[in-house]
Amino acid sequence: MANKILFTSLLTVFILTMTFAQERGVLKGNKKYSEYSFSPAIDIYKKVLDKGYVSSDLLQKLGNSYYFNANFEEAGKVYKQLIEKYGSEVGPEYYFRYGQTLKTLGDYKNSDSILTRFADMTSNDLRSKILKTTKDYMEEIARNSGRYDIDLFEYNSKYSDFAPAFYKEGLIFSSDRDTGNLAKYRHTWNSRDFLDIYKVNADSSSSNTVVKMNMINSRLHESTSVATKDGNTIYFTRNNFIDGKSTKDDEGIVRLKVFRIIWKDGQWSNLEELPFNGDGYSVAHPALSPDEKTLYFASDMPGSLGESDIYKVTINEDGTFGTPENLGLPINTEARETFPFVSSENILYFSSDGHPGLGGLDIFGIKIKNGGFTRSVLNVGEPVNSKWDDFSYIINEDNKRGYFASNRAEGMGADDIYGFLETRPLIFECLQPITGTVRDKISNEVLVGATVKVINEDNEEILSAITDNRGNYTLSCDCNQGNFVRAQTQGYMPAEEYLPISNGKATIIDFYLEREIIKAGFGDDLAKLLQLSTIYFDFGKYDIRRDAEIEIQKVIAAMEKYPSLKIKANSHTDSRGPDSFNLWLSQKRAESTVNYMISQGISSERLEGEGYGETRLVNECDDGVKCSGEKHQLNRRSEFIILE
Repeated sequence: MANKILFTSLLTVFILTMTFAQERGVLKGNKKYSEYSFSPAIDIYKKVLDKGYVSSDLLQKLGNSYYFNANFEEAGKVYKQLIEKYGSEVGPEYYFRYGQTLKTLGDYKNSDSILTRFADMTSNDLRSKILKTTKDYMEEIARNSGRYDIDLFEYNSKYSDFAPAFYKEGLIFSSDRDTGNLAKYRHTWNSRDFLDIYKVNADSSSSNTVVKMNMINSRLHESTSVATKDGNTIYFTRNNFIDGKSTKDDEGIVRLKVFRIIWKDGQWSNLEELPFNGDGYSVAHPALSPDEKTLYFASDMPGSLGESDIYKVTINEDGTFGTPENLGLPINTEARETFPFVSSENILYFSSDGHPGLGGLDIFGIKIKNGGFTRSVLNVGEPVNSKWDDFSYIINEDNKRGYFASNRAEGMGADDIYGFLETRPLIFECLQPITGTVRDKISNEVLVGATVKVINEDNEEILSAITDNRGNYTLSCDCNQGNFVRAQTQGYMPAEEYLPISNGKATIIDFYLEREIIKAGFGDDLAKLLQLSTIYFDFGKYDIRRDAEIEIQKVIAAMEKYPSLKIKANSHTDSRGPDSFNLWLSQKRAESTVNYMISQGISSERLEGEGYGETRLVNECDDGVKCSGEKHQLNRRSEFIILE
């Protein structure tokens, strides 16, 4: 398990040791005292488990002990039993640890199966998974809204105008203004309207005038386009039409393809179809990376995840192309991802109806980083996005001005281009503040100098903090991914919590660490030291229940470890009911506890039992005092007091 944090110093030897204090080598005659050290996780829990007593809590703690101590063989056995017996009760972190354990043991097949269950505990459908991990996506959209001032593009027509692209000093865009055929099918691969490419304010011939680029247009469709910075190369979308002929697929549809044309000797020439086009699928909506070495496009070619996916392909120095690569997760879904654009700040903008949005196609952004992408796909918010289709977004990062298209009702035509000014940037980094306190679970004392770490789902430590003199810590984590927050310090068992993908809302995680070695002596209560769960009896009865047996077995395991250990079992009730009855009932319960331990092989000479009824309340809940059920619960308790 690469980068697995190993806790070799923790839980290595779980022994109960009896030590004797001696002064300066004097072996006899000095005062001697006994000190019992208990380590529940292995010595106690393992022994209880071997006797056939099992619970989800017991398996979790025992499995974690082995896992954090890098004893993966034993951890695998315990986690296997935990998942098989209590799989519906345990949280995803136990599936994760079991999967990582199996991977460490070389069992990749079962590891993949368990880790898949970890990943799919919410849903198998990516779109549903995105919705579940972004339950508050409307809050995210609200945070990203209000960042734009928009207005209608002054050169719109009453027909369809969309797909703006920067070209020289102006724009090129697509329109059917000269044919009058409304672009009802522009988002499908079988458009039936006839589109052409136009330019405006790009040169002297188009100053304040919309001019058709006749040397590029054909009698079928020319649509989305992108130009190199020098304006000498244009990639554009066209129907499967070349040399005056159109080609249909098996369904009779003229598919879309991307072409390249070059300005040379005062005219557009060297028209070529890109080599990864196909007659049986569409390739459309080209976009260039800032260095113009990568071409992005949308396609439903074989291997696509959804109705249309976004791909990229390398443009070689000689003008040839590499092999197209599907951008995959987290960009593409089972739905439509289309109309890509890459800004000079390496933000990929695209339209999608697979990611949570306001309706129809929404525009999203994701940061390109180190050849890959951040995990965060962000909706750019209103007013650019609306309940209508919003698409073909472009932006000049130098002046923060750009354009997009939409079919919203207030426009002039079927589609309209809108200009915008971005007034504040889209923030991709999602940092979730984490604060808390680390304490001793038994004494509740703060633990100064404890280490709290953030570990991602690849078991990589992201950052850490040290608790201050009040036991407090402050951290942050990337809320675009799941993280584990782990607290540890010398002499204590590590504890951690899993934080799923979130909206970045600040969270408080307080840790209560269990001691690795628990020291006890005369008068100490083993129930507290061993962190026993409440020992319940049926109402008005004193028979030992099955769930109580598991807790008492932990005490028995300690007594078997130390043959000289003597215990007094005390039983207490709350103040409800007659005093005499409570005293009698508590005495019978104490006797039942002692008798059960004797039946399990503990000598009666090592045991005492006494019932105190309601005479030793731990709070104010006496007769006549109104208290909650939770407060009364504190008084109903069992104690196992060390006598010697």
